[in-house]
Amino acid sequence: MADMPDGRADPVALLERQGATRVPDLVPVRYGRMLVSPFTFFRGAALPMASDLARTPVSGLMVQACGDAHLSNFGIFGSPERRLMFDINDFDETLPGPWEWDVKRLAASLEVAGRENGLTRKQRRAVVLATAGRYREAMREFAAFSNMRVFYARVDVEQVRAELASRLTARQRKVWDAGQAKARTADSMRDLKKLTRMVDGQRRIVSDPPLIMPLEDMLTDTDPEQVQAQIRGLVTGYRRTLEPDRRLLLDQYELTDIAHKVVGVGSVGTRCWIVLMLGRDHRDPLFLQVKQAQRSVLAPFAGASKIANEGQRVVTGQRIMQAAGDAFLGWNGTKSGMDGESRNFYVRQLRDWKYSIDVAELAPAGLRQYGELCGWTLARAHARSGDRVAIAAYLGSSDVFDRAVTEFASSYADQNERDHQALADAAASGRITAVRDV
Repeated sequence: MADMPDGRADPVALLERQGATRVPDLVPVRYGRMLVSPFTFFRGAALPMASDLARTPVSGLMVQACGDAHLSNFGIFGSPERRLMFDINDFDETLPGPWEWDVKRLAASLEVAGRENGLTRKQRRAVVLATAGRYREAMREFAAFSNMRVFYARVDVEQVRAELASRLTARQRKVWDAGQAKARTADSMRDLKKLTRMVDGQRRIVSDPPLIMPLEDMLTDTDPEQVQAQIRGLVTGYRRTLEPDRRLLLDQYELTDIAHKVVGVGSVGTRCWIVLMLGRDHRDPLFLQVKQAQRSVLAPFAGASKIANEGQRVVTGQRIMQAAGDAFLGWNGTKSGMDGESRNFYVRQLRDWKYSIDVAELAPAGLRQYGELCGWTLARAHARSGDRVAIAAYLGSSDVFDRAVTEFASSYADQNERDHQALADAAASGRITAVRDV
């Protein structure tokens, strides 16, 4: 592994190594998205940061870690009881690991986002201090809770809105309410209108290359029917990982069409399929996302997962950390894909009242309140699996921890800017190929 002069692993080399396991044609798209800004780079650079975090001191207290706990991986989604919840919403990198790593990644993401939003140094410091402080205070609260009370703790969006009403400006209340309204419309019916059309009397997913490519458009050297049969088999096999009532519900839907869809920043290049299923008629859709699960970025530093199937690893971590999960969350694997390689996948609904707050829209007060909400949520997730009493005792009641994390966040944001520039230099020199504006 190439090393930087200061002993750090070369971040571009780490990203190149990660890209070698992804769809080759989409890796340039990933680089292009990461180059948009230091914040988009940060979102895609979970592996370089994991490498850096492994060099930092830890308490030795372990939790089920998210592995990629930046502020854009928190958001709103619908619980099976049809309540809007706020929680962590990305678990691709989840693995047992030091709780500090998640806290530091969250804190650094707030510092990076604050710089991008034009906050002053004093304002950014206040945001990160408040976030770290809320994590510490919440962990102390959870240390006093019974096990069952910790298990049932959750963030109900409407309850949070009521609690924050007096602290929000009129504009912030408007943004919050608009987010809730948008979340309630983010479902399979909206996707049906947005992503499909009728073709020869059949509902089909619309091509939008390279972001969305139906199976028949994507495959030129492979029989689409053969690959479709493989994916059908993957979906059929995944049903065994669902509860009996969810299996019964899934069995009432018929697979209608399949397409490959590019998602996010860090996930670009992984094999990610969207599956259209129809129930009673075309007004009864169910969109599933079948997403490739690779080895966690934490694995080289925290140890390999004890769960052999990486899709099961993701699902297990999500079920441990999240207060309420997707009704269709499950996993499966393929013994031989279209290129002969075996891969693991997890399955969930494409959208189910899912909504992520636009970080760029948050003013200083709004970013601070959002950071505090993320801090509480992360503490609750860690308290479900780790020794919350020991972590709370380690954190103490003073702000020593808060200040240390804030200093780390500022320093790491500086490093992130240098790494972002290193990727830009690699693109300019031709070392990597980046496709922008996709």
